Amino acid sequence: MTRITAFGPGRVNLIGEHTDYNGGLALPFAIAEGVTVVAEAAEGDEVTAVAHDFDGETDTFPVADPPRGADGWRPFVRGIVAELEIATAARLEIRGDLAQGSGLSSSAALEVALALALLGLEDREIPRDELARLCSRVENNWVGAQTGLLDQTASLLATDGHALRIDFATMETTSVPLDLKDHVLVTVDSGDHHSLSAANGYNERRAECDEAAERLGVATISEATEEQAAALPEPLRRRVRHVLTENARVDATVAALAAGDLPQVGRLLNDSHRSLRDDYEASTDRVEQTVKRLKDAGALGARMVGGGFGGHVLALFPPGAPLPDDAHEVRPGPGARLL
Repeated sequence: MTRITAFGPGRVNLIGEHTDYNGGLALPFAIAEGVTVVAEAAEGDEVTAVAHDFDGETDTFPVADPPRGADGWRPFVRGIVAELEIATAARLEIRGDLAQGSGLSSSAALEVALALALLGLEDREIPRDELARLCSRVENNWVGAQTGLLDQTASLLATDGHALRIDFATMETTSVPLDLKDHVLVTVDSGDHHSLSAANGYNERRAECDEAAERLGVATISEATEEQAAALPEPLRRRVRHVLTENARVDATVAALAAGDLPQVGRLLNDSHRSLRDDYEASTDRVEQTVKRLKDAGALGARMVGGGFGGHVLALFPPGAPLPDDAHEVRPGPGARLL
């Protein structure tokens, strides 16, 4: 029987948080860790998925009509099968080495790996930008998290040794060399694990941004100016201010990397975190404690990553600095691929 193995990497977003669904800019990169899916054609008319990271939990459903209403990891599988209009009965083995709720995008890594494996099983291809949109629809419509396109685009389009500048107004992408000059990027788990569901603040923030755009008469708040935003009531004014200043920080980071100015990159990470904490109100006490601990340990900059409300903290350390015991070094790696 046909057997296809696909890998979807997680991602770290260097800078540009909560800008994707607001038509702004971001600068993520793929990492070595991710999700591997082995897809094997099967007899019959069902898909059976086995999630080895969840104690071997299984899910079986008709390939022609995947049902909604599942929880946990299951709606990702069902949604990908449905959105891709898969016709082949299959057995899926799912394994990963990304912590759930870590802010390293285990969700997008799973979506991407599932999509590539199932497409490979049917000897089909879809342009990667289109596939990113399909995976995002799964997260929005099957999982219930109103995320943007950052995670899926980074997982699918990133290249080894580079970050990916994404302009979400046009979906134009540019590879940016990520030369750290012996500096080290690390992530540290804050101990607060988030879930991108309707129960947390992520969807609330997105709704606030939509309301701000409607009040301002623009398609996305990245089209607004700070002068226009000043007329908005709180907290909408601060939500817009975060997005506009974060967009500016993305291009400032690209310029700092081109100039080899890593201390400036660290300062921009600090500015990003302050904005996420104060203007976007996406932090938690444990995240704040982790940021302080990393800066006290010598980090040039540290900020929350991912959707916020928990998860990991990203920090940039200078050459030769001792790293905290729980720090995990992250480097820019290649995007999603068949193995």
